[in-house]
Order: sequence, then structure tokens, then C-alpha cells
Amino acid sequence: MSGRAPIVVLISADPRVSHRANEAMRIGLGISAGDNEVILVLRGPGVHLLDADTDDLVDGEDIAKFRATLKGLGIPFHIEAGAAPADPDWNADGHEVIPLPRESLVDLIRRGRRCLVF
Repeated sequence: MSGRAPIVVLISADPRVSHRANEAMRIGLGISAGDNEVILVLRGPGVHLLDADTDDLVDGEDIAKFRATLKGLGIPFHIEAGAAPADPDWNADGHEVIPLPRESLVDLIRRGRRCLVF
């Protein structure tokens, strides 16, 4: 990493009804290919990007590929504490998830060099 502040990608778009969540994750992955630290934040319905059944998601096949690549790169998902669905199959692929209180998410966004919001 470059030592510069991270780029934060905040995803609250619902991947069950919109392609924006998939595009946000794709953009975050693309940014990470350079010399940039990327922090992916899932809020609200954006947490469904980690749903086990990607058939119910818009662009589900792409979402599965991008998730696998992010996992391979060791890029975790930060989520608002308590936002994870009660579904036991949520995050079935075992992606690293960092639950944070709302105040900590705000601090994370503040320290970002850039923040992309979807």
C-alpha cells in the first residue's frame, strides 16, 4: 500500500433490486488493483451482497466472482454492527466481516482520502 489514506466504498444499494451494489463492489475491486488501500463498507440492504444465494441478486453471477476475488485478496467487508441478516446462510463463503458501531463507521469514512457512495 502507498501509505496514503484509504479509499472508502460505501454500499447501501440493495443488490436484490439494483445493479448499483454490484457495480460498487466491482469499482472497489478495480481501485484495489492499483496502489490503493480500499475499505468496503456495507450498510442497510447493501449487506445482502454477502447472501449465499446469488440467484436472488441482480448480477448475482458477477457478484459471486467479485466476492471470491476480494476474499482472495484479503479485503474484508466492514458492516454496521447489527446489520447482518439473521439468515444462517448469510456469508456462507466465510468472507472476513468486521462489524463496527455506527460511530466507528463514521470515523472510518472521515479518515478516507475519497469516499464513493452507492
